[in-house]
Amino acid sequence: MDNTVLKTTTAPDPEPELRELTQQFPATPRGARLARRLAVRRMEEWGYPPASDVSCTVALLVAELASNAVRHGRVPGRDFRLRLACTPSSRTIRVEVSDAREDRLPAIPPTLTADDESGRGLLLVDLLATRWGTTPRIPVGKTVWAECGAP
Repeated sequence: MDNTVLKTTTAPDPEPELRELTQQFPATPRGARLARRLAVRRMEEWGYPPASDVSCTVALLVAELASNAVRHGRVPGRDFRLRLACTPSSRTIRVEVSDAREDRLPAIPPTLTADDESGRGLLLVDLLATRWGTTPRIPVGKTVWAECGAP
C-alpha cells in the first residue's frame, strides 16, 4: 500500500497592474462629500486604512478637487466624475475630477492675504500632490488631476 500524499499548491493571484474606480456624482456639496467618502472606502479596500497618510492625502485631494468642480465647474444639469487609479508598480495614486466647464481652469492665486476667505485649496493640492495639472475633457469640460505616492 502506497502512503504517498499529494500536496497541491496554488500561487497567489498576481496584484493587478492598475486598480481603478470611476463614478459620477451630482454637482452639489452632497455629491462632493459622497465622492470623498467613496474614495476613503476604496482606499481601504486597496489596503490603505482610513487613518493612513495615503488615505488621508487622497481624501483631502478628492475633497478639494470635488468641491472646486461643484463651486467653479458646475454646469446646471451636469454631474462631475471622480476617477481614482492606483498603480502598485509605480507606487502612484492618481485622483481625477472632471467637470463640464472648460473655461475656468484652476490656478493658484499669485498673492493671498490673511483676510482672504478663499483661494487656499489649490495651495493644499500643490503641497500634498507630487504633481498636479489639468487636461481637456472630450467632448466638453476639463479634468483636474493630482498624483500622490503610495508606499
